[in-house]
Amino acid sequence: MDSDKKMCILGVGNLLLRDEGFGVRAMEWLRDHYEWPDFVDFVDGGTQGRVLMTVLMDYERLVVLDIVRGQGEPGTVYLLENEDMRKSVSFCDSTHDTDFVDLLCTCDLLGKRPETIVIGFEPFDFASLEPELTDEARRLLPDFCRKAVREMKQRGWVNPQERD
Repeated sequence: MDSDKKMCILGVGNLLLRDEGFGVRAMEWLRDHYEWPDFVDFVDGGTQGRVLMTVLMDYERLVVLDIVRGQGEPGTVYLLENEDMRKSVSFCDSTHDTDFVDLLCTCDLLGKRPETIVIGFEPFDFASLEPELTDEARRLLPDFCRKAVREMKQRGWVNPQERD
């Protein structure tokens, strides 16, 4: 593990719109179900958009958890890198102020762009005004989070231990 690299696990989305809040709920689940080294921080990015740029520049590695409309079946898990990150719903929607990839480009211009992946979830319902995940999304949340951990481990970024 390359443990000297400061890392952020960023959950994004609107908790009031059913599965739109999946990324935040996934961040909370990971934080609460694993033992993490001190170099990993957890951030609830909500729908902050451009405000997050100053947060992003503090890290060398960034894992974004979000919903993604990738034309797959609801519940599908995606790994997005580079230009594929434009599929990340929370940062492409005008209510969030800006495009996430544009934020990363701005960080790059300032010489402070973190190495970034987006781990996304195809939502069942992201439009209904309801502050709870759908039953289907809630049921799939632990598996999604374990896949996210496997991806971080495979990259050599971190090796958290699941709590009993």
